[in-house]
Amino acid sequence: MYRDHRGWLLAWLRRNVACPQRAEDLSQDTFVRLLNRDELLTPREPRAFLVAIAKGLLFDYFRRAALEQAYLTELMLIPEDEQPSVEEQQMILDDLKAIDRLLGKLSTKARAAFLYNRLDGLSHAEIADKLGVSVPRVRQYLAQGLRQCYIALYGEPT
Repeated sequence: MYRDHRGWLLAWLRRNVACPQRAEDLSQDTFVRLLNRDELLTPREPRAFLVAIAKGLLFDYFRRAALEQAYLTELMLIPEDEQPSVEEQQMILDDLKAIDRLLGKLSTKARAAFLYNRLDGLSHAEIADKLGVSVPRVRQYLAQGLRQCYIALYGEPT
C-alpha cells in the first residue's frame, strides 16, 4: 500500500498543508498510524482510507498549531520582566499539548462541558442548559475532563 499510494497521499497533503516538510511528516505519520492498527487488512478503497487517517492527523496538527499560537499570543500580553523563561515556556506548551491531546479523547459533549467550565467560567446549570443534558451529567463530564488533565500532567493514577 505504501509503494502504491504514498506519492498520491503526499500530493494530496501538499495541497492541504503549506509546508512541504509538514506534508512529508504527515504522510509518514499516516502510514505509521496504519501500521499500528491491531488488524492490518487491505481496505477496499485504500485512498479513501488513507485520506481518513490523514484528515485526523491534519485536524490534530491544526488544532495543536492554533493552541500554540493562542499560547504565544497570551504570552505577549505578559510584561517582559514577568514572562517565564524559554525553558518554562516550552514546558508549559508541552503540558498544554498533552492536555489537549487527552481532552481530544473525550466525547464532544464532555470536552465542551469541560472547556465551558474552565475557560468560560460557566456554571454546571448553564452548561447543562447549553448542552441539553442534566446537571449530574455535566458533573460526570467535568470529572472526565479533570481526570484527563491529571493524566496529562502526572500520568495514570496508581
